[in-house]
Amino acid sequence: MLTILLYLIVMALVGGAIFLAASAVFGRSEELPPLPSGTTATVLPAEGVTGADVDALRFQQVLRGYKASEVDWALHRLGMEIDYLRAQLEQRDSGPGEEALTEPEMLAESEPAPVSERPAGD
Repeated sequence: MLTILLYLIVMALVGGAIFLAASAVFGRSEELPPLPSGTTATVLPAEGVTGADVDALRFQQVLRGYKASEVDWALHRLGMEIDYLRAQLEQRDSGPGEEALTEPEMLAESEPAPVSERPAGD
């Protein structure tokens, strides 16, 4: 009986030593504080945002968040609009000799999202 008690005490001491060593190496498992309100971990360039920047955005997924395919579709559409507006500005700044690109032509040049990924109408 005394032997079993000694084994249990030794096992508890070894387990405690392993726990303390792991705590010293890996920290105390503290969580990071939440982000301040009005900020996000998602980043965009401060200037010169392009359609590719918007397409590259990804949001944190949460249990009761937005449907990811709808957000991706909307971001893709916004990216196409940004590219269209930048192309119009470049054509306006380059001079009157060039033919203007219309929005339907601009949208036709980009690859549309598959129908399964487009949000359903309300």
